[in-house]
Amino acid sequence: MHRFQDVTVAVTGGTGFLGRHLVPRLRAEGARVTAPSSDECDLMVLDNARRLFSEGPDLVFHLAARVGGLGANREHPAEFFRDTLVMGMHTLEAARECGVKKLIQVGTVCSYPKHTPVPFREESLWSGFPEETNAPYGIAKRALIAGSMAYAEEFGLDTVNPLLLNLYGEGDNFDPSTSHVVPALIRKVHEAQDRGETEVEVWGDGSATRGFLYVEDAVEGLLLAARRLSSPDPINLGVPGEITIRELAQKIGELCGFRGTFRFDATQPTGQPRRSLDCTKAEEMLGFRAETPLRAGLRNTIAWYRERRAREGPSPDTAGAGSRAVT
Repeated sequence: MHRFQDVTVAVTGGTGFLGRHLVPRLRAEGARVTAPSSDECDLMVLDNARRLFSEGPDLVFHLAARVGGLGANREHPAEFFRDTLVMGMHTLEAARECGVKKLIQVGTVCSYPKHTPVPFREESLWSGFPEETNAPYGIAKRALIAGSMAYAEEFGLDTVNPLLLNLYGEGDNFDPSTSHVVPALIRKVHEAQDRGETEVEVWGDGSATRGFLYVEDAVEGLLLAARRLSSPDPINLGVPGEITIRELAQKIGELCGFRGTFRFDATQPTGQPRRSLDCTKAEEMLGFRAETPLRAGLRNTIAWYRERRAREGPSPDTAGAGSRAVT
């Protein structure tokens, strides 16, 4: 069944990591999709957003943001805040002006306060300041949720705000300067193996915990949100449970056949102490439950990376490395 048959859809950040999984799925569901790259449609310019939405699409998936790992956030906090907020505000305003029927504004677990009762519940989003390293990005994303609530109240703009857990999967960003923890570890392990090294360095002390959402599961959750929600109130999309970064590194090492050790550098930032989402609301309201176990998703991601290395050389980055793609 084509659930989005003849629905017109615009996707910002459509050539980034998440977008490259969402766009083909939408087309397979019968949607007519426009998904320009950031070079073709720079959302830092309001008129570009207006042109993208000029036909008044039925749905807009706003994925575009400036994204990256701890190192990139620490080096460019102002750019992460400015670009994410400006692109989001231009998307909101152009959606209002052009009569977009529904805006799915993708948010992030990074918006939650640093010290939040675990698992994170949606009502805790506003109860404190995010973890310092990625606070500018997280605050920008949180501000856009508040903005969408204001646009809904004053202008009637139908906006949905799913909050995504840390994403990973095939086609992820493996650029060492901007990648997140899963692709960063996969690349580090492979490069250590290439050099015959028996030790891999990992930032932080390894005690922080994270949950991880496989990108194809994220796509399913976003499609369900587009079909079944009409409220700007945030909703978590993720998986229950958490794993320490130490355990994650060991799991990736095992799946890669790495026989060495991991050295944790506590002089580097560890990030938020714990991240785990309560996904009760998504299950009750959307019928969403992520289907891919972490081990299976990691195995798929590693296999994709190895195939890419075989084609392009020992250190391939990906199109997902673009700075204006969703986390």
